[in-house]
Amino acid sequence: MSSALYALGRWAFRARVRMVLVWTGALVVLFAVAGSIGMGTNNTYAIPGTESQEALDSLARTFPQVTGTSAQLIAVAPEGGDVTDPAFQTAVEAAVTRIAGIPQVLAATSPYSSSSSAGISTDGTAVLVPIQLSVAASAVLPTTSAALQDAGSSLEAALPAGSEVAVGGQLFSQSSTGISITELLGIAIAFVVLLITFGALVAAGLPLLTALLGVGASLSIVLAATRFLTITSTTPLLALMLGLAVGIDYSLFILARHREQLARGIEPEESAARAVATSGSAVVFAAATVVIALAGLSVAGIPFLTTMGFAAAMAVSIAVVISLTLTPALLGFAGWRVLPRRLRPHRPAVADDTGAATAGDGGDDPAGDGVDDATVARDAEAEEAAEEDLDPSLEPAQPTDRPRGFFWGWVRAVTRWPIITIALIVVALGALALPAAHLRLALPDAGSLDEGTPGRIAYDLITENFGPGYNGPLLVTGSVIQSSDPVALMDDLGSEISTVPGVESVPLATPNESGDTGIVQVISVGSPSSEATEELVATLRSMHDHFAEEYGVDLSVTGYTAAAIDISARLAGALLPFGIVVVGLSLILLAIVFRSIIVPVTAALGYVLSIAAAFGLTSLVFVDGFLAGPLNVQGIGAVVSFMPIILMGVLFGLAMDYEVFLVSRMREHYVHHGDAEEAVDRGFAASARVVTAAATIMFAVFAAFVPEGDANIKPIAFGLAVGVVIDAFIVRMALVPAILVLCGELAWRMPSWMDRLLPSFDVEGEGLAEELALDGWPEGGDRIAIAIAAERMRVVGVDSEPVDAMVPAGGVLLVHGGEPAHRSALLAALGGRAEATAVRLRVAGLVLPVRASSLRARTSYVHLGDAAGAVAALEDALRGAPAVLMLDAVDDISDPGVRAALRAGIARSRREDSHLTIVLACRQEDGGADLVPDGAPIVSIGLEHHLVGTR
Repeated sequence: MSSALYALGRWAFRARVRMVLVWTGALVVLFAVAGSIGMGTNNTYAIPGTESQEALDSLARTFPQVTGTSAQLIAVAPEGGDVTDPAFQTAVEAAVTRIAGIPQVLAATSPYSSSSSAGISTDGTAVLVPIQLSVAASAVLPTTSAALQDAGSSLEAALPAGSEVAVGGQLFSQSSTGISITELLGIAIAFVVLLITFGALVAAGLPLLTALLGVGASLSIVLAATRFLTITSTTPLLALMLGLAVGIDYSLFILARHREQLARGIEPEESAARAVATSGSAVVFAAATVVIALAGLSVAGIPFLTTMGFAAAMAVSIAVVISLTLTPALLGFAGWRVLPRRLRPHRPAVADDTGAATAGDGGDDPAGDGVDDATVARDAEAEEAAEEDLDPSLEPAQPTDRPRGFFWGWVRAVTRWPIITIALIVVALGALALPAAHLRLALPDAGSLDEGTPGRIAYDLITENFGPGYNGPLLVTGSVIQSSDPVALMDDLGSEISTVPGVESVPLATPNESGDTGIVQVISVGSPSSEATEELVATLRSMHDHFAEEYGVDLSVTGYTAAAIDISARLAGALLPFGIVVVGLSLILLAIVFRSIIVPVTAALGYVLSIAAAFGLTSLVFVDGFLAGPLNVQGIGAVVSFMPIILMGVLFGLAMDYEVFLVSRMREHYVHHGDAEEAVDRGFAASARVVTAAATIMFAVFAAFVPEGDANIKPIAFGLAVGVVIDAFIVRMALVPAILVLCGELAWRMPSWMDRLLPSFDVEGEGLAEELALDGWPEGGDRIAIAIAAERMRVVGVDSEPVDAMVPAGGVLLVHGGEPAHRSALLAALGGRAEATAVRLRVAGLVLPVRASSLRARTSYVHLGDAAGAVAALEDALRGAPAVLMLDAVDDISDPGVRAALRAGIARSRREDSHLTIVLACRQEDGGADLVPDGAPIVSIGLEHHLVGTR
């Protein structure tokens, strides 16, 4: 991967104008598409397979009048007044008539027209008008909503002075979402953090620019998708929040590595390519964990949550693509200006083609470095002067140097007594997690809206005058087609249900017009999101068999409130399996990256502590109400149902970000120097500054969505904000270093069998470093022109003298002598199919062993021991157009006809590809002479002089 990213970074740097134009054009097209076909978000929550959803689907066929959305009008008499006064009653009934005539309104029930007193409060100070619409909330026209509010305003004007009227209910239980000045403040804080971190305006602005472009692209796609999918209002906000946060961080990591390399004197183009290859590899790995976790939200089997997860995953993916392509392009325009002026290398003035002198201070030349790199090189004196001016924080500390600064002191402090550090952190985070024991999940209702909104005003007035249950009635429904008197049956059912504990009242119990389906409207004593209502739903469902036996009716509990309870239950049930998947994934991925047991186990346990503490603090604020006022939390008692699973997925990915960027530097130092404790100290000191900036930016972006954010997004943003702080600064920057120091050498070890089993992922581009080291080898020639270049090569597992070979493209390597197994081992190693060691080794332009997987796709191996299938095997091998063809046991074929066919096949392929290189393995040096194409240069290796036996 690192090699591919290196090439991508270099290409993007060189084609920077084209890259900027491509992204600009893509954004214009996406904005245009979103504006022309977008339909807006739709807060419709469906959960297939639950009792409430199945009952709603059935009602849509048999009793459609009650399946549309609903609204409520409440009118409160002035102090000392009575709603039964003739003037008051006349005005209300006139309003009911007017409302019934509004398009899309199916019915409006006058509180005075029924013998039931459900529409009139017990003290006679308020009336409640139920309004049933004929369509779902997503299909309600803006003019209909406006007409309902106008009817309420007209009624209030017609009533005596001091009366209050509000129109709310299900239709008005969701607020419109948007971006406030507070969210923009998070971006401003991010810019300040970047400016402090980098000390250059160009460097500070670049991550923000790429992140904003990525967010614009992802939001355009989400809004365009509303034409085809049901997308809740939370979805674009989540995509915005995550896309902005990770977009800044991913560009930040690449930019930080680029600046570090520039400070060491590497030219901007080469530095950009290396930064994308190294930090870019880590970015891809970290983003992959976030994407997998977000896509894993689909395990809950809830459509709107699946859509939300994939939309957020898309935003993260776009952020990665922009970081890997647009960031190096912008670095090409910036040149040396990403460094503060005092740190830019000093360049001598040079003459251009016209003879004019040009000073190299980072001007507007193609490379952005102030000089023509093709003709002017930095002189030794200027390079030395530049190195003396470097900021020590930009240059990695050498093993012989003693690092200084805050982060060096920090890591030394937390690892001085590692057991104490570990114990204090575990106890503290465990204490913060305790409130999570009473974390309650629910979908938000009008009670969580901002004060002063129509839905919240109506909600509060209904609660005050009628009771909280009237804000979210339950529906009990079933088929009554077998009854000879469905009206009497529904009356009896309503009467019994009204006696069930937790039922406030039963305003309605009626069959439909055809008499085949009945409904009972049930008012709970508690609010729609309260534990009392949850218990009532459970109680009514537990009485299913009793109702079936007593009345012969198969009853189901449904309605918006019951559906919300079912969604919360389904999500709560998905937390454990999702958590197991996430933790298991982290163990596997980190084991692949760090080739260790302790590192992934520590990372996973640290993640568990972080998520538990984040849940605890979120519960403390949104359930218990601690600091609810300062944080502008309108509704307390429960958090939105999908908060925990989203928080788990996103925080997992962010935790892996910090783990990779911190621990990879530690592992890099340990691999090179072998001192476990020093590796922790120096790796931490080299990477903590950037991780601190990244975590601070994450916190600022997430926290900005808390005070003025949507009711659904607030607990998610709060949980992510505190989770990032806990995970980055307490777990990754204190707990993990303490554990690694305590474990010492064991922290970097893995059983050999596991090491062989796991694939390799070069997250920090170590393989690329080896490739770059061999970039000019073989000397004096194009590396592609030399198909096989081996210097002191040995096959692992075979005792041998080292093998040297230099085979040009289109040539033939003749391997002869030794045992058949020895020849086969050498061919397998040259094809990347067996492990080999060498001072230097390159085959088909790829360095081994780091590019072995890529080499296998460019080489073909054929064992010709079976004469019957030899020709077909050769044709299959050549069909893949290999760069190197390896033929083993060529002198085992004695049939002249078969050998002639083999020679003809090889000759034909050579005519089609003159650069095809062939490796022949045989017992005698002349055993494959007849297969050598005419005019092909031959390099011969006799293994009797090299391979002397096997272990």
